[in-house]
Amino acid sequence: MTSTVIAGGGTAGLALALALGARGHRVRVLESSGPPPQGPVVKSAELWERPTVPQAAHDHILNALGVRMLRSHAPAVLDAALAEGARLADLTAAAPPGPGSAGPGPAGSGREPGDEELVTLLVRRPVLDLVLHRAVAALPGVSIRHRTTVAGLLTAPAGRAGHRVTGVVTADGERIPARLVVDASGRRSASRSWLAAAGIPVPADLTGPSRLHAFGRFYRLRSPWGPPPGPLNRGNAAGGIWDHYSAVLHPADNDVFAITFGALPGDRAMAALRAPAAFTAACRLSPFLSPWVEEDAAEPLGPVRAIAMPPNVLRGAAGGGQRPVAGLLRAGDAACVTDPMFGRGMSLALAHAFLLADLIGEHPAADDRLALAAADLADRLLRPWFELGVHDSRSRAERWRAAAGAPPAGPGAPEPALPAPPVPGPLRAAALAAAAGDRTVWRGLTRMGTSLSTPAEVFADEDFLARVRASAAGAPGPAGAAGPPGPRPPAPAALRHALAALEKG
Repeated sequence: MTSTVIAGGGTAGLALALALGARGHRVRVLESSGPPPQGPVVKSAELWERPTVPQAAHDHILNALGVRMLRSHAPAVLDAALAEGARLADLTAAAPPGPGSAGPGPAGSGREPGDEELVTLLVRRPVLDLVLHRAVAALPGVSIRHRTTVAGLLTAPAGRAGHRVTGVVTADGERIPARLVVDASGRRSASRSWLAAAGIPVPADLTGPSRLHAFGRFYRLRSPWGPPPGPLNRGNAAGGIWDHYSAVLHPADNDVFAITFGALPGDRAMAALRAPAAFTAACRLSPFLSPWVEEDAAEPLGPVRAIAMPPNVLRGAAGGGQRPVAGLLRAGDAACVTDPMFGRGMSLALAHAFLLADLIGEHPAADDRLALAAADLADRLLRPWFELGVHDSRSRAERWRAAAGAPPAGPGAPEPALPAPPVPGPLRAAALAAAAGDRTVWRGLTRMGTSLSTPAEVFADEDFLARVRASAAGAPGPAGAAGPPGPRPPAPAALRHALAALEKG
């Protein structure tokens, strides 16, 4: 019997296979898409066709949580990615001077213990996934089978009117027994249809729409040996989230960078960004991006790609009123999807996969206790980011609609009930304002933004709260602590006029 079957060979599935295989488990990964090409990693990653993972062709972020997980659970993968041209970006380069900048680090550095974690990995997702894929394929006892789709489950009665999953059935009718099945199939979580087909009740998901369309394009620097075309005002990125749209540039591996615009689905003017000329014009109008798209600075690597962002979704967490099914777990996006705008998906997938491997090691019988422990893990690890994503997605949509005059999300569309906000809006706004001049507040918000600390953890810190309150009360800080005012985005009308003019030709 195969010990574990993992349905899906994306980031979460590969990370889980890596962690289990390194412990000596027998694992079979079943992936519906074709295998990556052979050859050098970067070139093979660029040629890898993955129709079941359309988001892989878009910009991704591996934030500080993801780097922490690779450092602690898969350092060889991190080293291999760095050897293939990925880079670590120190976020403290964007920290403000001022209160909170004194610490035990080198004189004047303002560094404190824990700041070494404030880094992100600059890498394209296909490159990181291919490094993971090759690390997994090299493990004894682990196999990756491509062009194989899991179509259903093998089940057996367990306890009083309960069920236990005992394997999978492929689309070709092959029956593969397994001690444990893991759904790592991605955002649509194929296990929902598997369970329904087996007559096993499927609990309702918790959801909250992201209300976002994205338009992205990759570029390569023409002169990688020179200074960057413009500043990275966000530490590992340039640009910002503005009053009616977002425009952010992320450097990646091998002198490649991506620029991604976010806009409301009903914003017809911003839909013009599908055209390369309109995309370039919008870059030139958006703060911090213009120098990067000049012809002598960079060359486009492909077309503008558009994608509708998925909703925030939480599955399989504790408290759903229904016991999880023994022998079946979910990993990564199959368990939780967060608004891609906030850059948490890949890092949460890695964290979830590696921590699931720990649980599987603690519960070799793969029984009810493992299923309950996995539900508790989802509740502790994933629920805080799901809830924050739901609130942030809705508040962003409300701000953008008010600024742009865009239509509502949909006529008569019911708004899902919101959980209590992780942080009261006024307190969070005060913290954002204080972070411009206080390094301690900046540090706390940066740890939250990079998924190292939950909102509850950050806003429970008494020193953090005292500094936020002092800033809100107008306590004086050092001269120039917040720095000069930065560039502002164009008014909605100005950007719309420019895009409309290009669309008319």
